[in-house]
Amino acid sequence: MGIEAIAKDKENKPRQVSIVPLAVQAGTAQPYQDNISMAHVPQIKIPATYIRGGTSKGVFFRLQDLPEAAQVPGAVRDALLLRVIGSPDPYGKQIDGMGGATSSTSKTVILAKSSLPNHDVDYLFGQVSIDTAFVDWSGNCGNLSAAVGAFAISGDLVDASRIPQNGIATVRIWQANIGKTIIAHVPITNGAVQETGDFELDGVTFPAAEVLLEFLDPADEGDGEGGGAMFPTGNLVDDLNVPGIGTLKATLINAGIPTIFVNAEDIGYTGTELQDAINGDPRALARFETIRAYGALRMGLIRNVDEALRRQHTPKIAFVSQPKAYTASSGKSVTTDDTDLLVRALSMGKLHHAMMGTAAVAIGTAAAIPGTLVNLAAGGGERTAVRFGHPSGTLRVGAQAKRVNGEWTVTKAIMSRSARVLMEGWVRVPRDAF
Repeated sequence: MGIEAIAKDKENKPRQVSIVPLAVQAGTAQPYQDNISMAHVPQIKIPATYIRGGTSKGVFFRLQDLPEAAQVPGAVRDALLLRVIGSPDPYGKQIDGMGGATSSTSKTVILAKSSLPNHDVDYLFGQVSIDTAFVDWSGNCGNLSAAVGAFAISGDLVDASRIPQNGIATVRIWQANIGKTIIAHVPITNGAVQETGDFELDGVTFPAAEVLLEFLDPADEGDGEGGGAMFPTGNLVDDLNVPGIGTLKATLINAGIPTIFVNAEDIGYTGTELQDAINGDPRALARFETIRAYGALRMGLIRNVDEALRRQHTPKIAFVSQPKAYTASSGKSVTTDDTDLLVRALSMGKLHHAMMGTAAVAIGTAAAIPGTLVNLAAGGGERTAVRFGHPSGTLRVGAQAKRVNGEWTVTKAIMSRSARVLMEGWVRVPRDAF
């Protein structure tokens, strides 16, 4: 009974013995069996790459590498990505998955060769909820956009004739979530993507190679209540009535990602806050979510405020203020001369540690249009670029805005990020996970 083993007797001669667990010897349990028969489901391997893009991290897949049932949108794909990331996790840690328990690290990307003319790759982004079984496909991730070009090149999704031996590869990306074009300028050295370099990005510890991103025609083209596509209400500033909170001045803009901007001082903040000041305050988070829900309703993104629970990724909510000195989360001193304005933004219900790339596009766009709250916080007037302060430091973003037939349009927004592959190989998930 038990596990058979070889031992020696007192005369040093080999003899066969049976090793029995102490609990069995004591008669308190059944002995282990030689052959354990139990139902189990094996894991499957899926080719994947774990990449930092800007101030975010995500798991990248080629569409062709996904299991066949997950190559099309729907419940199967969502279930697979939830299991890869480790959601839903009632502990909020995503220990049993690739997620990092923050909105910046609970992300997935699916890429395929583009079916559209004049584009190289189709890019689909999935924001995975941490504690609920939900993948939000309603918007883009501007930070991970910085990694799309590099992954597409390394994954043979870009025609080799478009990649120089040395220089800059221009990758034309179709952002499938929002139907927009992004141009990534990816450095190439000796025929391969260059990831290392001396470009520093606040919110990222180590320097890397610079990737310039152009977000073409970033404003929403949908029909707004007041006929303005970029401004869904037709106004640069609205009076947003939020029950239980009051009426707030707000700029509601669809550019990069739908975003609600309010003045910091109107909600009791200075604009210099770091994450702990807000994320450790449940009442503050609930208040921001209420403002976000009523802003989404005013923007026409939802039909009633309850729907905001099922649309966590968009819109974003941010608050702005004039420049002030503060100490960033890294300990870096930010002076009033370092910025044109301060911006703090929330993502998936928490204050972001730096700034979402798509929200940076919204900031740059709103700053370029005289009269918005963002523009007024930056001092007003016309401008083509703005440097704003966020919890981790500063960021510069440019935008080209102009009036056409009395309506504001933006032809492009520009900013620099960086990206680096952290790990590549396979992710494993139980076969019955999707």
